[in-house]
Amino acid sequence: MKVLVIGSGGREHAICWKIAQSKKVKKIYCAPGNGGISKVAETIDIKADDIKALLDFARFQRIDLTVTGPEAPLVAGIVDLFQKEGLRIFGPSRRVSMLEGSKIFAKETMKRFGVPTADFKVFDDFNAAKDYVAQKRTPVVIKADGLAQGKGVTVAETHDEAVAALKSSMVDKIFGSAGERVVVEECLRGEEASIIVISDGENVVPMATSQDHKRVSDGDKGQNTGGIGAYSPTPLVTPEIEKRIMDEVIYPMINGLSEDGISYKGVLYAGIMLTKDGPKTLEFNVRFGDPETQVILPRLKSDLVELMERSIDGTLGKAEAAWHEKNAVCVVIASGGYPGHYEKGKEITGLDEADKLKDVVVFHAGTKTSSIVHRPSSIKYVTDGGRVLGVTGLGDDIESAISTAYKAVSKIKFKNMHFRRDIGEKAILYRVRHSLC
Repeated sequence: MKVLVIGSGGREHAICWKIAQSKKVKKIYCAPGNGGISKVAETIDIKADDIKALLDFARFQRIDLTVTGPEAPLVAGIVDLFQKEGLRIFGPSRRVSMLEGSKIFAKETMKRFGVPTADFKVFDDFNAAKDYVAQKRTPVVIKADGLAQGKGVTVAETHDEAVAALKSSMVDKIFGSAGERVVVEECLRGEEASIIVISDGENVVPMATSQDHKRVSDGDKGQNTGGIGAYSPTPLVTPEIEKRIMDEVIYPMINGLSEDGISYKGVLYAGIMLTKDGPKTLEFNVRFGDPETQVILPRLKSDLVELMERSIDGTLGKAEAAWHEKNAVCVVIASGGYPGHYEKGKEITGLDEADKLKDVVVFHAGTKTSSIVHRPSSIKYVTDGGRVLGVTGLGDDIESAISTAYKAVSKIKFKNMHFRRDIGEKAILYRVRHSLC
């Protein structure tokens, strides 16, 4: 079969890499892809949000299965469009993709179905929102309603920070129409975990648990990013906690939507805060996480394509996902200055050395290829984004996975590269704390 993967990041590289292992697949295309993805798929110069051009390509090439990595095409209705034309595509419909496309829709849906989440209030008037936060204890969380490329959430430690976030979103419109309405909610305290499942509208197959690292600097300091590292599995989510999350978060959402006449098919990702009062839902995403995918898929034994096809066909009831026992750690190497201003076009060296290491997979995100002057047949990789590479190491335990990942990172060089040096250490600290209890 022929598969089209949509997107250009590390998540999409991991998806292409895993799909390439399926005996069912003969050819993979990726639109638009990146420098590293070109090793496992033919990259196509079509933007991920140009759903009409993607449809034309899929029809012309007679694509058997389309997989969407990022959220924007899903929110734009790519699944509805492809299905209308009789094309098989993995993912949720436009209507239900609003769980990620609109923070307000997500919060109100959670409230209606009894999914535990932070208390919140919705505003479309700046002055009313400003008056409200003046009465609230800080910290408080300000969320732009729509898609804001991962930058629409502010954890305001003071009232001044809260007002500034409201002004930036609602008055200055730095997120465009996505920030005209906002959610103001209580700030939950605890550790975050990522719970990802594949659903066919009735049945779900859980993916391995993981924990993302969002802050740009060691010790969870600095600005929030789209994700600067991850590890799997996370000891924070015990079997008991995982069952509680499934019973209180995942199934109520899937079943509630079903009762509304909506069949949720595809990936459902719940960002969970493990509070002293139990797990509470921070957000829902309607696609695989990034960089969580880069630690989950290397641990997956099962055929990912088969799970996706079962999701489309509504036959996940008898399916299970098998997992390698090894731990996985992904260290994201970013351009200096990310998530703020950064430069592109820096030559990357050491990729071959890192790739040759045992139990290492290097996933490309913000890279592109460039011919070497005077040697046009030779190709080099250069930086082309904020998050440049996701270096995943596997090991029999978390310590060995961390060691493997950072050994690979040490081989890679480019000007002003940045990475955290403590990815995965939360798992060790958690284990130590609980061994002393």
